Amino acid sequence: MRSDGPALMPVFRSQHQAELLMWLLLHPEQEYGVTEMAARLGVPLSTLHREVIRLHDAGLLTSRTQGRNRLIRANVDHPAAQALTQLLEITFGPRAVIAEEFAIEGAEQVVIFGSWAARYDGQAGPPPHDIDVLVVGSVDRADLYDAADRANARLGIEVNPVVRTAQQWADPADALVAQIKESAHITVLDSREQVNS
Repeated sequence: MRSDGPALMPVFRSQHQAELLMWLLLHPEQEYGVTEMAARLGVPLSTLHREVIRLHDAGLLTSRTQGRNRLIRANVDHPAAQALTQLLEITFGPRAVIAEEFAIEGAEQVVIFGSWAARYDGQAGPPPHDIDVLVVGSVDRADLYDAADRANARLGIEVNPVVRTAQQWADPADALVAQIKESAHITVLDSREQVNS
């Protein structure tokens, strides 16, 4: 099965390669079996195995054998690892996925805040183990949690959504809103901009 280069970021050899790199570089502390990754990404094992070999030969990932299983992880010491991580975060990572999955009825704005936003902003600290998402608007709670589940499945990171109305988002007395606005946060979706433009 041949995968064309991804339209969103055509510098990668294939969509499969980009998704594999995204997963490994966004979870740098973890090691995965090739079979597990093929299932997780919905890619035939033989196709993923070829991508693993290419990335291993390029030094972008490390691998070891445990029994009959080949275990892989990102090589964070590779000179291109940091730049690739930044590129993948923008094109295939949490910003893109959260924007796509939380484009639900009633969502006026979607904002990522907390530790993930802080790391994205360049603040030092351990890799985030979750993503905090604020949805501004009037949304159905079932739609909200379905969006969080889909984003979690795509990113492999727990997604914690909260909701505020537009009035609450504009209210400086709301403790959570004040905390978000005073710290690193990223607006990934703003339907008001689309309406006004």
